[in-house]
Amino acid sequence: MSTLVKYECLQGVALIAINNPPVNALSHGVRNGLLDSIRRFEDDEGAQIAVLYGTGRLFISGADISEFGQSPQPPHLPDVILQIERCDKPIVAAIHGVALGGGLEVAMGAHYRVAHGQAKLGMPEVKLGLIPGAGGTQRLPRLVGVDNALKLITGGNPIDASDALQMGLIDRIATDEDVSVAGIAFAREIVLGMGPGSRVTTQPGERSQSTEVLPRRTGDMSVEPASESAMKEWRKTLTASARGEIASLVALDAIEASTTLSFAQGLQEERRLFSILMDSPERAGLIHAFFAERKVAKLAEISNVKGKDIAHIGVIGGGTMGAGIATTALLGGYTVTLIEKDTPAATAARSAIENNLDGAVKRGKLDIALRHQLEKIRLVTSTHYHSLADADLIIEAVFEDMDIKKQVFQAMDAAAKPDAILATNTSYLDINEIAACTNRPESVLGLHFFSPAHVMKLLEVVVADKTSPELIATGFSLARRLGKIAVRAGVCDGFIGNRLLTHYRTAADHMVLDGASPYQVDKALTDYGFAMGPYAVADLAGLDIGYAARQRRTPFRHPRERHPGWADDLYHEGRLGRKTGKGYYLYSAGSSRGAEDPHVEELVAQTRHEAGITPRAFSDEEIVTRYLCAMINEAARLLDDGIATRPSDIDVVLLFGYGYPRRKGGPMHTADQLGLPAVLRNIQLFAQDDDFFWQSAPLLEQLVAQDRNFNSLN
Repeated sequence: MSTLVKYECLQGVALIAINNPPVNALSHGVRNGLLDSIRRFEDDEGAQIAVLYGTGRLFISGADISEFGQSPQPPHLPDVILQIERCDKPIVAAIHGVALGGGLEVAMGAHYRVAHGQAKLGMPEVKLGLIPGAGGTQRLPRLVGVDNALKLITGGNPIDASDALQMGLIDRIATDEDVSVAGIAFAREIVLGMGPGSRVTTQPGERSQSTEVLPRRTGDMSVEPASESAMKEWRKTLTASARGEIASLVALDAIEASTTLSFAQGLQEERRLFSILMDSPERAGLIHAFFAERKVAKLAEISNVKGKDIAHIGVIGGGTMGAGIATTALLGGYTVTLIEKDTPAATAARSAIENNLDGAVKRGKLDIALRHQLEKIRLVTSTHYHSLADADLIIEAVFEDMDIKKQVFQAMDAAAKPDAILATNTSYLDINEIAACTNRPESVLGLHFFSPAHVMKLLEVVVADKTSPELIATGFSLARRLGKIAVRAGVCDGFIGNRLLTHYRTAADHMVLDGASPYQVDKALTDYGFAMGPYAVADLAGLDIGYAARQRRTPFRHPRERHPGWADDLYHEGRLGRKTGKGYYLYSAGSSRGAEDPHVEELVAQTRHEAGITPRAFSDEEIVTRYLCAMINEAARLLDDGIATRPSDIDVVLLFGYGYPRRKGGPMHTADQLGLPAVLRNIQLFAQDDDFFWQSAPLLEQLVAQDRNFNSLN
């Protein structure tokens, strides 16, 4: 008998317990154990009904991620669930914690479902480029209707027990803390004839002594077809929102099959569609992103290191970034003290934080009562550095100027307690230089948040030369509490994300100089799957940011560097992007969607004329290829320089901070999919016209020579 699935019978009720910590994943051993237990239950004459539940903190999390990418070994999950469903005696699934993906499919194979009030149930497969493959697209519509099934499967988001009960996905919400106890109680009701699906077995004229309980098989239920117009509307909506992803549309086809085919035929069609997706590039990219996100915090240097305890966070600077950092710290449960230069600025910062908290309430991320508690009890705004005397961590978020930051850090150093951590939110500047101006360089690190800081999930933990492992561990534990994805980065101009941004934005500027339109570049890249193109991103960030970065680098500019003069012209005309209503695009009041502006094209044409450039046409394919090759080439240099730990870490940065399409897996995964020899050939081809910018990275050349890919470095 499997140790991963335990079986016992108590007073007529068989208890089948899944015991595969920590998340009861449906591993090969669990599938075997379930099959054995169901067969044992069928043969157990003393068992009238069974309760299937999970030990530990949840029911079943879903598939075993350690088996992803491997050939599945029998028994296969669809066969196990069919064995559960076809059992001649009823089975109750008792759900607590979560029942996701295959876990919910197992529960739907059972004949009844009881769930703890805090349980979450869902089908997240589309987020991995798949559809449910063990009967979920066929059973769910039979339980909750086509429309609800479409919402659950194409959205991929879990629902709570109360919604599940209202839909008909579960039969009861358990009030017992131990859901197995509630499952047993529900089972006894059924056996005693008090529950659904029971039938009294007596001879005519005799008094009822017992009941025969009939399993209520989901597969035997009929499904009410949705109207043709409703399905057309669903297809239209999913096509518009999919942005190139196919899984949700395939899910629609599978669910529609439940309305037109028999249950057995529907299961076959589901498996056919599932197999198609298993072989798709989208599935490969999403699976890669899934694993990269989980790997990013696993660092040898902090594997046995405990971070410092943080309760009180100080923030210096109450602009957009500082207010966002203060907001995310409040939402993370920290006490926050924000310092500004004067009372009006401090008042404005508090107002910005209040607006951010109000936004969190509107999005359902924050309870209204807690919102007022955060503002009134946990937030202090001040104009005096001595207010930071009790702070465990102080984050500087002032203007991107080295002299200003050094002044701030010296004041932080003087005001902070001896064991406080001093952090900078700089986007580009040398953190070693900042740390050197303090008396505690080992207590300095970079915490590079992305704007808006209370919304964006990426946090670069930038490690200076003297930053201690304890501080690195603290940065990662802070990120977890803030609900962010932390990536370790070394010190260089721009760290990981902004160094790459500078390089691939330069490639875009070169294409515009040579004849492409900024608007064509943006459209080609959003058609590829990026959330925004580089010129729309510049408008969002503010064209003054890009101008300041160019000015800072001007003294070091190589004579062969090609300069986007029109970008400086836009800045000098006061066109700073969305905040002024004009940048590369024109913005109407309150709108985030910009309109193309012929004046920008005129400025670009003037720059070309002054440089003596005859414009040429670019295809969308060439735009995407050049953009990606520039990104991949510089990423290879980042790895060679030790700024990024792994190629997959670079993928995480681009996915969570720069709008790279998740279905593509990130630039390093994309490079492997394209083939590194093809990437290198393109770079060498582009170098025929510009051998200054297009210099192939040594690491890329080395990997090609060794017939290896980036994934081999993960």
